[in-house]
Amino acid sequence: MEEEKGRVCVTGGTGFIGSWIIKRLLEGGYTVNTTIRSDPGRKRDVSFLTNLPFASKKLRIFNADLSNPESFSEAIEGCIGVLHTATPIDLEVNEPEEIVTKRTIDGALGILKACLNSKTVKRVVYTSSASAVYWQGKEEEVMDESYWSDENLLRDLKPFAWSYSISKTLAEKAVLEFGEQHGLDVVTLIPTFVLGPFICPKLPGSVYTSLAFLFGEKNPLGASRIHMVHVDDVARAHIFLLEHPNPRGRYNCSPFIATVEEIVELLSAKYPKFQIPTPDEVKKINGPKLPHLNSKKLIDAGFEFKYSLEEMYEDAIECCKEKGHL
Repeated sequence: MEEEKGRVCVTGGTGFIGSWIIKRLLEGGYTVNTTIRSDPGRKRDVSFLTNLPFASKKLRIFNADLSNPESFSEAIEGCIGVLHTATPIDLEVNEPEEIVTKRTIDGALGILKACLNSKTVKRVVYTSSASAVYWQGKEEEVMDESYWSDENLLRDLKPFAWSYSISKTLAEKAVLEFGEQHGLDVVTLIPTFVLGPFICPKLPGSVYTSLAFLFGEKNPLGASRIHMVHVDDVARAHIFLLEHPNPRGRYNCSPFIATVEEIVELLSAKYPKFQIPTPDEVKKINGPKLPHLNSKKLIDAGFEFKYSLEEMYEDAIECCKEKGHL
């Protein structure tokens, strides 16, 4: 089969976002290279990727590791674009922050160097995180892409996943700077809490946390108000930025903000069989009130979010039921 739209590399193909991007790219007529962490014995089951429509002819899987950025060169060779979703995740801070941050930055910059060397890559879309925006120490209701998290504040406060937040903040700054210095077209997408159905067999952490009331957790979200986006909107936004004639810099990707009370009211109405706390019970949660991350820049560029808050939860819950998690 001829390559209709060209070849794109997606790093971190077994992840929640990466696998959904691969699905969307294949459906959209692209040929896809993806990377997974080194698996010498080929013991890992990647059938959830190889069984995707069009995958048998249009998907190639490569072993690569962020600890060895040069290992990505083969997967990037001949590609017109790279969507870099892979990132070390150490939410429990089992490793020193400096090690996690160095691996994240070195891996990202190594991938950008491979893109330069390829002579074929026209654009890189880097997957950042809302945690690279909102840790300000300011009581802001709304934040756009001009805000950057303060890594010193994160080190002082040490909130949940603080070293991950620092690594994503510094890596995003580094990739944008590298792009400017070397004339490589680099843009970043900043998703918030990602919800919705999943292809990967493992229950994604953000889906579990978003649905943790259904799993019997009392204060799962750690905040009194959170921002959310459907995984399909995130995947479509990556491809939108890949295809856009002239994107620039950072793009927030966050259509919704909801209080914990609003979330439990929605879940209680739709799923009365589950033991969900009442709005009065969750009002006692004193977690941070996260700001709304304004996605006006992405929308003004022509992107349309497709999913409602209710659809995000419905899709996630139905998928969890199908896969035996609920």
